[in-house]
Amino acid sequence: MALQARALVSTKWLADAMSTRGKMRILDSSWYLPKLRRNAKSEFKMRHIPGAAFFDIDQCCDKTSPLDHMLPSEKVFSDYVGNLGIETDTHVVVYDRSEFGAFSAPRVWWMFRVFGHGAVSLLNGGFRNWELEGRPVSNSYVRPSPTEYKASLKRSWVKSYEDLLDNLDTKEFQVVDARPSGRFRGLDPEPRDNTEPGHIPGSVNIPFHSFLSESGHFLPKEKLRELFVHAGVDLSHPICVSCGSGVTACHLALAAHECGHPQVSVYDGAWSEWYTRAVPEHVISEGRGKHV
Repeated sequence: MALQARALVSTKWLADAMSTRGKMRILDSSWYLPKLRRNAKSEFKMRHIPGAAFFDIDQCCDKTSPLDHMLPSEKVFSDYVGNLGIETDTHVVVYDRSEFGAFSAPRVWWMFRVFGHGAVSLLNGGFRNWELEGRPVSNSYVRPSPTEYKASLKRSWVKSYEDLLDNLDTKEFQVVDARPSGRFRGLDPEPRDNTEPGHIPGSVNIPFHSFLSESGHFLPKEKLRELFVHAGVDLSHPICVSCGSGVTACHLALAAHECGHPQVSVYDGAWSEWYTRAVPEHVISEGRGKHV
């Protein structure tokens, strides 16, 4: 699991790599907020990059948790990934079908890394650009032969509610939230029922889409660094990232990785958990806030 890969690969790189038939597995990692009423797996069956398998964050998760797509155990991740034909030396390339160019795929990129698999890359520009460039798509799928896979969780990369609560006093790490600014400020509604918008005390906001160009590609490294600096984030100090449910937070993790800060932690329960468990004074909002 010591193998490493660059975080971002281009559509041309992937097309060339597919033709050389190296040890690689492409994963369609699409996921949509339930209110969009889109079925990612059905869309995968209709059209995907040839040879791709589907990675479902709502299946490869901790199903005992009341929260959405929380990280699974090492065994659950190992079994799920092994059933996709992935071995510890397989180069995994993830993408999704979002109009942003990347929405859920950075979460899967981070999941592989947090479970010790460094040979994972995100398709820069996603399926959106793959199709725009006229590259091949397929509706056929051949189930891969299962493999034995062994994951090893980097526990320090995952923060809990208690860690964030303690950090209000200790300030051991910076907290950066990837939700759109209206939700962070408490002015725009959250997409989940029974959750009001707002943010964790002391956290700062860099909306995930800020890291992406209009074409759906991640910005150059110097532009990514500027976004962190402008938000007051010190890339030389520990960072924990959050969002609504731990998905788009991983855009921040990937952007920080590109800026030379590879060990960003993720608050896995994210705002969904914080709002549910926090006392009202720990829900900072310009809007309704939290009332008991």
